[in-house]
Amino acid sequence: MIIGMLIFPDMTQLDFTGPYEVFSQMPGCEAKVIAATLQPVTARGGLKFIPDTAMADAPLLDLVFVPGGPGVGALMENPEVLEFLRRQSQQAKYVTSVCTGALVLGAAGLLKGYRATTHWLSLDLLPVFGATAMPDRVVFDRNRITGGGVTAGIDFALSIAGEILGADAAKSIQLLIEYNPVPPYACGHPATAEAAIVDNVRAARAPMQTARLEQAKRAAARYC
Repeated sequence: MIIGMLIFPDMTQLDFTGPYEVFSQMPGCEAKVIAATLQPVTARGGLKFIPDTAMADAPLLDLVFVPGGPGVGALMENPEVLEFLRRQSQQAKYVTSVCTGALVLGAAGLLKGYRATTHWLSLDLLPVFGATAMPDRVVFDRNRITGGGVTAGIDFALSIAGEILGADAAKSIQLLIEYNPVPPYACGHPATAEAAIVDNVRAARAPMQTARLEQAKRAAARYC
């Protein structure tokens, strides 16, 4: 199985590296890191990644994966990226995303009529693309598999490992990477965080979310 993991400037690196850690340990699976070119890609925060394959040279993929991050705004309006995803999704067994990577799938017209999830701040954008927004950490709908924000990528990838290899294999990977989260604060989701913290985060991200809504509307007009 060939897993194609798209990377792009200003992505959230943990959206990518969490699932990559799981995918790279799945027997019989090859994870390819794909970008527009073979030039290094700088994630949010400055960490750089070197792609294996340029989009134009990518083989047919069995699983398509898109992470999220601030850079998804530009991706939603990038015709080359959207056409690449549309083309690959025609024969891929699984079409997937973590965090706001779902918005890119939506912009490519690949979530219309599907249930999906994304980062909690962007759940309200999914219906713009004809998707049904779900607050779950991982959502399966036919061959569309989406994960919530950032750290949900590990849950997402382990769920896919279970789907492809079976529960015991996925459990073995989980044990090997010692994925046993015990967060120091019960504030990883707006349902458990203090209202003041949620309000502060919303306010800080309001300009980005407003811009994303306009980008989503323009993108949806093309394919949705």
